[in-house]
Parts: sequence; C-alpha cells; structure tokens
Amino acid sequence: MKRLKIKTEGYGYFFIAPYFITFLVLQLYPILYTFFISFTKWDGMTKMTFVGLENYNRLIRDDVFYKTIGNTWIIWIANVIPQMVLAVLLAVVLNYKKIKGSDFFKSIFYLPNLVTATSIGVLFSVILDWQTGSLNRILIAIGILKQPVNWLNSPFYTRGTTSLIQWWMWFGYSTIIFDAGIKAISNDIYEAAIVDGANRRQTFWKITLPLLRPTVLYSTITSLIGGMQIFDIPMTLTDGLGNPQQSILTMVLYLYNTSFKRNNYGYGAAISYGLFVIILIASIILFKFINRKSLYD
Repeated sequence: MKRLKIKTEGYGYFFIAPYFITFLVLQLYPILYTFFISFTKWDGMTKMTFVGLENYNRLIRDDVFYKTIGNTWIIWIANVIPQMVLAVLLAVVLNYKKIKGSDFFKSIFYLPNLVTATSIGVLFSVILDWQTGSLNRILIAIGILKQPVNWLNSPFYTRGTTSLIQWWMWFGYSTIIFDAGIKAISNDIYEAAIVDGANRRQTFWKITLPLLRPTVLYSTITSLIGGMQIFDIPMTLTDGLGNPQQSILTMVLYLYNTSFKRNNYGYGAAISYGLFVIILIASIILFKFINRKSLYD
C-alpha cells in the first residue's frame, strides 16, 4: 500500500504541468525577454546592442509618450464613468421584481461585447465617413446639417467616438457583473430595512451601493487594465497613427507603431514597461480609494 501511495502521489504534478508549461513559455518568458530587450537597441534583424538605461532615459523625456498617457486616460475616464453609472442603474432596475424578461434585456445589452473591437472600429469609420457616411446623410436629410461634417478630422469628436464605442461595447458586461453582485446581497438585509421604514432610495444608498463595493472594485480595476491597453479602436478608426493631431494615439498604439512600424524593439519594450508601471500605480491608488471605509459609510 505504501508503494502504491508513493507511486500515485506524483500524478497531481502531471495534471498541473500543462498550465505551468504554458505559463512559462507563453507568459513568463516573454515578460522577462521583453525586459531584457528594453535595455538594448534592436531592429528585429541585426544584432542587439546593449544600451543600458538609455531607452528609459528617453522614455522619461518623451513628450509623445506623455501625450499618449493623457489620451489614454481621457478616453478611459470618458467611457468608464457613464458605463459604471448606467450599469449599476440597469442592474438595480433589472432586479426589481416587477420587471419581466430581464434575462432577455441582459442578453441584448451584452451583444456588443461579442463583436470584435476591430470590426466595430471599421464599422464606425464607415458610418462617420464625411463623404459617404450614413451619419452625415441622415443628419442632412432631417435638416440638422446643411453640409457634411468631417467627424474623424476633429480631435474632440474622434476621442468622443472612441469613448462612445468603448462604453457601448462594455456597459452590458458591467451590467451583468453588477447584477450578479446585487443578487449576492441577502434579501434578509433588505427585509430588515423595509421593516425599519427605509424606502427604495435609502436602501440603494445605504445597503446596495455599500455592499457592491467589492464588485465596484473588481469592475473598476479590470476596466482600468483593459482601458489602459486600448488598441483596436484607435488603430482601425482612423489612419493607425492616432490622428487627427495624435488625439487617439494611446500608449499601446504608440508601442505598436514604435516596435512594428519603426522597428525599434528596444524602445518599444521600454514603453511596455512604462505602461506596466502606470497600470500598477493606478490600480493601487484605485484599490485604496474604493476600499476607504468613509467612501460609503
């Protein structure tokens, strides 16, 4: 029996081995290799040249990189605030007992999330085309516009469109997350509040919202991580360079153009680690802020 036990104990390692092999080969190794490349000058073809901290010194002084940080934050904030607010309100409404067909509505809201971001970017670029786009044609037909507007030639409208697309794609997903968070709250708490004379507005502010804090934290942090890495929409919406006036040149788009269009892999790797540091610091700050006891209490 001892020998059989010793022999079968090793089977567990066999079953978890695929995960660790995949993690080491496809995640850990690229992370470490990218960190090594960030200390080199390399065009992807010729021999690497070790340059030490030169790429990071350049990154600190790079005005374009700072502009991409601002662009990324503006696009993310402009979509995440209305996204969260609407998602919470929809989740509360859909959990109201008199609402029928709530599952159907949640499915409809989630549909945009199933479409690839690249496809949506191409779709909106066609809709907003100033010569043949359907938006201009509709607005002119109903008399709102007298002549076509070049929407994608305006930094304001281009950023707004990018944020609108992000909001439209993800508010359904956030609604489902908050819906699950509300369902996890015990009905006993609401019944006790009703017995004490609380109305729906008071139960929302004093019970629902405070007890949704872990869900808000999860949704905000994941949205931050995804929002800081936005690439598909800015890449396909205009010329792939973040124009007009580099208004939608995000950090990842700048990384992509530096590495794969200009063949500067060393500096591109440094940009990726700059992005990592920004996401890490922002995530810690948001975690501390959302978990403050005084936030809801």
